[in-house]
Amino acid sequence: MPRTCSIPSNRREEMLEALKALSTFFVENSLRTRRNLRGDIERRSLAINEEFVHIFKQVKEELESINEDVQAMSSCCEDMSSRLKAAKEQTQDLIVKTTKLQAENQRLEMKAQVADTFIAKFQLTPDEMNLLRGTKDEPITEDFFKALGRVKQIHDDVKILLRTNQQRAGLEIMEQMALLQETSYERLYRWTQNECRTLTQESCDISPVLAQAMEALQDRPVLYKYTLDEFGTARRSAVVRGFIDALTRGGLGGTPRPIEMHSHDPLRYVGDMLAWLHQATASEKEHLEAMLKLVTIQGVEENIQEVVGHITEGVCRPLKVRIEQVIVAEPGAVLLYKISNLLKFYHHTISGIVGNSAATLLTTIEEMHLLSKKIFFNSLSLHASKLMDKVELPPPDLGPSSALNQTLNLLREVLASHDSSVVPLDARQADFVQVLSCVLDPLLQMCTMSASNLGTADMATFMVNSLYMMKTTLALFEFTDKRLEMLQFQIEAHLDTLINEQASYVLTRAGLSYIYNSVQQHKPEQGPLSNLPSMDSVSLKVAMAQFDRYLSAPDSLLMSQLNFLLSATVKEQIIKQSTELVCRAYSELYAAVMDPSNEYKDPETILHRSPHQVQALLS
Repeated sequence: MPRTCSIPSNRREEMLEALKALSTFFVENSLRTRRNLRGDIERRSLAINEEFVHIFKQVKEELESINEDVQAMSSCCEDMSSRLKAAKEQTQDLIVKTTKLQAENQRLEMKAQVADTFIAKFQLTPDEMNLLRGTKDEPITEDFFKALGRVKQIHDDVKILLRTNQQRAGLEIMEQMALLQETSYERLYRWTQNECRTLTQESCDISPVLAQAMEALQDRPVLYKYTLDEFGTARRSAVVRGFIDALTRGGLGGTPRPIEMHSHDPLRYVGDMLAWLHQATASEKEHLEAMLKLVTIQGVEENIQEVVGHITEGVCRPLKVRIEQVIVAEPGAVLLYKISNLLKFYHHTISGIVGNSAATLLTTIEEMHLLSKKIFFNSLSLHASKLMDKVELPPPDLGPSSALNQTLNLLREVLASHDSSVVPLDARQADFVQVLSCVLDPLLQMCTMSASNLGTADMATFMVNSLYMMKTTLALFEFTDKRLEMLQFQIEAHLDTLINEQASYVLTRAGLSYIYNSVQQHKPEQGPLSNLPSMDSVSLKVAMAQFDRYLSAPDSLLMSQLNFLLSATVKEQIIKQSTELVCRAYSELYAAVMDPSNEYKDPETILHRSPHQVQALLS
């Protein structure tokens, strides 16, 4: 068997590497090459060693060069180190000084920062100073109020310094800011005053800057008050001029027309003046509210009312003169009453806008209201006195007299205007009572005097017709319940008279008047009723025959006065109740005749109808 040899792994790898290196130059496997292989390997090894020696020689040279450089660097470093050591010894004092200066610099920078912050907090910028100290002609802008706000803030913040050890600085800054504030407020007041003086047009626009100015001036009550007075004076002249223009010139282009052109129509004339004044008062209040909308102090509403009162005071005189002319001219009771209600309404309306502070204006309107009311009632009293001076006789038809109709027409117009007025309810009711007393009481007295010479039935008929006309007139209006109730009582009293007169008229015409009176006056001690004169059976039968004719035609026995009654309902009521009285009288007569003690023989033949039958025939 062939022998095998085992080669260690490391040797095997070396052998493989050697073979691999051999393959690079042993390219031809021949006898000659195999014999020369050893020489080739040795020559190759020699060449490699020579190359290695050459390379290392270069390395050696490089290392020697590096060594020289390192030696030179080492010498240089030693030199620098010695020089640095010498320099350090020489500059030690400078370093100490530099360190001190750096520390001082940091401290100064901190002081500068604190100073800048202090100045920013407690001092104004040059621009802000220029804004506050501006010239007289320079306008006030919103930047001014920002700068003024900064002054106020600084003045408040500087109080902090007074609680520290910087009291001197705090006092100086506070004094500086106080002086600057006074200068600023003085300039602001002058500007606001000039602005207010320019507001003399009928309509004015309140700028936002003016509202801000009033907000700022509220911290100075005296300047604030002076500014409001200046505004009130300017607006007062504008309102007076506008009122005179509205009276004499009218609006732009002639629309609306001048109020004076309607002076021939008293109600419209007074109404247009008061309407213009009402609108002007409301507008002035709106202007003031716009100007003081940013003001927060107490009493702003009172200020507004006071200034509006001052503004409107100027128109009081021309208004009063013109309304007095209208009232004194006595345009008639109805117009006077309408004017009185109109004045009362505008007094109530304007007082609702400005309260009671516009005392002069409201007093003027109230005086004119009282004057018109006084002359109105004087006119009614004069009318009533004329009624009493010449009392007319009742007309033949016993209807209302012409004086009564005229007075009721006047009362109707007055009450109609009263119902349509916009005066508060309680005031209207008080006026109503006074008007009714002034007119109705003389009317009732006149009617009573006019009917005093008439007969009972004629007087009652005339009074019922007159009272009925008064009642129907008042029934259309409010606040008349008590008067209607009183008139109804009087009507019923006169109706009772007519009812009794009609019943007496029927009994007389039907032949029962004497018999009924005898029955009522008869007493038992006089003996039987049949023994009295004209009370015997024959007389009663004759009377019953006449009464039967009445029963067959009841309407034939009506008083002529009943046909003059204006109310069919009243006439029916009189007929019905008088018929009931006739039936009651017949019932008493029937009971007396049927009474055995009166000794009537066969009473059924005398009175052949029972009271129920009579009532059925008359109903």
